[in-house]
Amino acid sequence: MQRTNLVVAALFVTGTLACATPAHAQVTVGADLGAFSSYVWRGITYTNKFVLQPDAYITFPTGPASFTAGGWFNIEPGKYDGATDISEGGGASSFDVAEFDWWGEFNYPYEKANFTLGGTGYIFPNDAGFTKDFNTVEIYGKVALSVPLNPKLAAWYDVDKVKGLYVEGSVSHSIQPKDQKFSVTLGALAGFNAGQDANLDAAGFPQADFFNFADDGFTHLDLSAAVPFSAGPLSFSPAIHFVITGDDATKFTKFDPTTGQLNSKDVKLWGGVTISWSRALGAAPEEPEAK
Repeated sequence: MQRTNLVVAALFVTGTLACATPAHAQVTVGADLGAFSSYVWRGITYTNKFVLQPDAYITFPTGPASFTAGGWFNIEPGKYDGATDISEGGGASSFDVAEFDWWGEFNYPYEKANFTLGGTGYIFPNDAGFTKDFNTVEIYGKVALSVPLNPKLAAWYDVDKVKGLYVEGSVSHSIQPKDQKFSVTLGALAGFNAGQDANLDAAGFPQADFFNFADDGFTHLDLSAAVPFSAGPLSFSPAIHFVITGDDATKFTKFDPTTGQLNSKDVKLWGGVTISWSRALGAAPEEPEAK
């Protein structure tokens, strides 16, 4: 657990330094609410019924860079204990907070690139399904380019329970139909695992105590379409995701009551809407006087 404590300590120091911003710098606060048909994380279905996913964050400018800290929840509104249900919280109660993630990150823009370095913790408060035994911490880095197709590469390394690497590469492109005020954002994301696997033996039984995927290599391909728009102070982003599964852990979508086992599908579909709000605090920075 020593490396976990180092990550937490480093983020605490980073946040302290970030608070020491010039008086004219604007702090930004924001919140989102996601409402989705299911909870799919890295291609894996954690909950196969309706979920709510709120989060809140605060961003401190630090010169050309910024530091952001926030928290995110996965909430199962109903008691998902049906014969075909997959429930992250084990279907133990209704309106169940099945997961809380804290996170903190530094963002640094440079020309057409944006670099991110941060850490996140996964906390599972329930006594059924994912329990506190699965609590873990990851550090991560991202680079995004403001060029055609907006390519982005991100990597997470679990420094606590799983101790492995997960990598995502993605592209996106916005299309605005002629004579229309709205746009459609198309995206493609591919996931790859290196060390977060179950280390299966010859008989197919996992040898690792904690893992996210069955095997190393390609995990899934996520093809998405979103139609973002604004209404007053709020931004809305309805989206649909078509997932081509690769790793065995990403193929499950429900329990089969006739066999008592999880089913296996090569494709799956999920979607929903994200509602976002943000506000800058304090006075805007003064423009320098012309000489």
